[in-house]
Amino acid sequence: MSDSKRIRLGMVGGGADAFIGGVHRIASRIDDRFELVAGALSSTPEKAKKSGEALGLDPARSYASFEEMAEAEAAREDGIEAVSIVTPNHVHYPAAKAFLDRGIHVICDKPLTSTWEDAEAMEKAVAGSKSLFILTHNYTGYPMVRQAQAMVEAGDIGKIRLVQVEYPQDWLTDPVETEGVKQAEWRTDPARSGAGGATGDIGTHAYNLASFVSGLKASELLADLQSFGAGRSLDDNGHVLLRFDNGARGMLWCSQVAPGNENGLKLRIYGDKGGLEWAQEDPNYLWFTPHGEATRLIRRNGAGAIDAANAVSRIPPGHPEGYLEGFANIYTAAADAIRAVQGGSDRDAAMGPLPGISDGMEGMRFVLACVESSKNNATWVKL
Repeated sequence: MSDSKRIRLGMVGGGADAFIGGVHRIASRIDDRFELVAGALSSTPEKAKKSGEALGLDPARSYASFEEMAEAEAAREDGIEAVSIVTPNHVHYPAAKAFLDRGIHVICDKPLTSTWEDAEAMEKAVAGSKSLFILTHNYTGYPMVRQAQAMVEAGDIGKIRLVQVEYPQDWLTDPVETEGVKQAEWRTDPARSGAGGATGDIGTHAYNLASFVSGLKASELLADLQSFGAGRSLDDNGHVLLRFDNGARGMLWCSQVAPGNENGLKLRIYGDKGGLEWAQEDPNYLWFTPHGEATRLIRRNGAGAIDAANAVSRIPPGHPEGYLEGFANIYTAAADAIRAVQGGSDRDAAMGPLPGISDGMEGMRFVLACVESSKNNATWVKL
């Protein structure tokens, strides 16, 4: 694809030693739809400059702050068309607003913000802008997740009764936030992460995935959160009961102190006609059990895979395809939406299945309701 066709992309955060910045950069280039041309890659000017040099950015477009970047890029004829925000949570709102106010599309990491006040302000900023706001709930981009969603919508498992989702990890089993691990330092800090620890970091992913595939919204929840790590102010484990608006019931478990679990996101949905099961660590397989029949294995890009899955699958069956490609599906859909809006399409129509501001607000409601419920001795809280 010629340079003129690529979307000019900037990035806030994601500099040296930032895992997620590299993921976003790779994902943005897999389908060759974006070109990174500018960045404010760190909150420290010296580190931002070094990160820009390492990525080959024009020194004139490697900025010391997102404020400087937003102003300068908006004034350029060849300025960025979109920006990726991959900072700690407390920076999401001020950074996104700086670009939305200048007509630049925003692709933002989750959760939406660190506080409800910032979330409401973000919602207002998005409503007042003509630009797109896309939240990177990347697991919605997996082919077999799209397959499961389409099967639920088609009625293949009937009326949903039960939703079980879990997301266990083990990387905070030890107090690594006291040992110089930067990802742990900010994720366990309420000032930068927000009210939720594991609930905000991975619980929001689990909750979003369950809602995306089932098509249901939770009406209330009951949560029991724990901080097992000595001295931690934020939860590192959570058990949540969910009541959905159609009468279905659900359970969500998220943990970052479960030894032996690396990234164990798993979803199971059961209706009155059958069940579905998908696991992120084995993402190319979807298990489907029609009631009273043998369980069937549906393989990505294989027999039984439908258009909804095949449309976001790149390689033949039997070849691993997962995390980076799922992220890339979000970026490619974002590129399509950006070009559609630039061509005059309605903003909401252009978004399609992309997660956006409403998903971000739902995630914030989930986190804050979990915290409230747990503080009140595990009482039911309405969403």
